[in-house]
Amino acid sequence: MENNYIDLIEPTPKLYSKKCKFTAFGIKIFLQYFTVFAAFAAWYLYDYFIAGATLLILYIVVGIIRSKIRNSTIPVHQREHHYTDEEIAKWFSAKALCYENIITSNESLLHNEEQKDLEKI
Repeated sequence: MENNYIDLIEPTPKLYSKKCKFTAFGIKIFLQYFTVFAAFAAWYLYDYFIAGATLLILYIVVGIIRSKIRNSTIPVHQREHHYTDEEIAKWFSAKALCYENIITSNESLLHNEEQKDLEKI
């Protein structure tokens, strides 16, 4: 009899140091509001046509940055789930910038892999 098991989902990492929390907050603000701030700045400095073009172009650019950050840090078997900008920022801060949570998340991944190997036997 073949057993089909659902892969366990690794939870979004928790950040403990203030530096990591501030970094994640900065990334979140960048992903959410940079396009609007840049469009308002272009509208104030130039014209509303340039502001509209800036808004459209930066919407695409920030979307590409968001997807690159998301795909570089979130585990492969979890990428089909929806993540908010805050969760993407926490994943990126924990995995790429702050190395305090990598030990705990890697231990849980190793434990999951050992469980899968034991279930195969």
